[in-house]
Amino acid sequence: MDSKTVLTGIFGYPVGHSMSPLMHNAAFQALGLNYRYGAFSIPGHSLKSAVEGIRALGFRGVNVTIPHKVEVMEYLDEIDDEALQIGAVNTIVNENGKLIGYNTDGQGYVCSLLQEWETPLSGKKVVILGAGGAARAVAVSLARHGVKEMVIANRSVEKAQGLAEHVQNLVKASAISMEDLNRGKKLEVDLLINTTSVGMYPNIHNVPISLDLIHDGLMISDLIYNPLNTELLIKGKEVGAKTMNGLGMFIHQGSLAFELWTGMKPPVDLMKETVLKQLKNS
Repeated sequence: MDSKTVLTGIFGYPVGHSMSPLMHNAAFQALGLNYRYGAFSIPGHSLKSAVEGIRALGFRGVNVTIPHKVEVMEYLDEIDDEALQIGAVNTIVNENGKLIGYNTDGQGYVCSLLQEWETPLSGKKVVILGAGGAARAVAVSLARHGVKEMVIANRSVEKAQGLAEHVQNLVKASAISMEDLNRGKKLEVDLLINTTSVGMYPNIHNVPISLDLIHDGLMISDLIYNPLNTELLIKGKEVGAKTMNGLGMFIHQGSLAFELWTGMKPPVDLMKETVLKQLKNS
């Protein structure tokens, strides 16, 4: 670092587990950019001051993660249309003191899905497990990319209904409780997406859905990337389903943020290798 170093980072609470600094700093170094990326643990009561600090300290921008993605919108000067539709911001860009909020989660997910699945999304039927912030980003972005129909399944059916209603102006959407979904027959859809934390390390043997529902006609997508192969994905492969983990979404959402800050396309393969190496060593 020197007196011309451009600062970026991630705001969240906690952030000690984040792999974003390793990923972004590797990409900055590879492109010869005098940028640095740090992790900032920001408790809720300090969020407004921290956002003001972006402007005061001349940060180029930051990523925003749990639990600040919604509240941070109150403190920004402008919000991108897709972020407004999602109702959350995960990337802030400082344009000469004007703070603009974006959401690269949904776009990052769609980029990784199209890369892995290699099939158009138009006309597809989708089941999304969970109704939190990640589900919201994924649902809005899939709707904007032309999926035909989606079902939101959640332990709280009221929360699932809230998300279904939120995207109904974009796509045919309905809600169901996880309990009722698990009582049903095999899923007559094209794509199953787990946006919950069920199956994440250390509870790696848990699954978010009855395994009787999965079959070889599905693409099963799990947003979890630690472990890279969740129990849901392992069982999906055993019945012949196509599968994808959450690493691609994480890399691509970071790649899109990188591009917003620098105007340059980052070395995505290097970013992926950096995260994979860290996952193997952790």
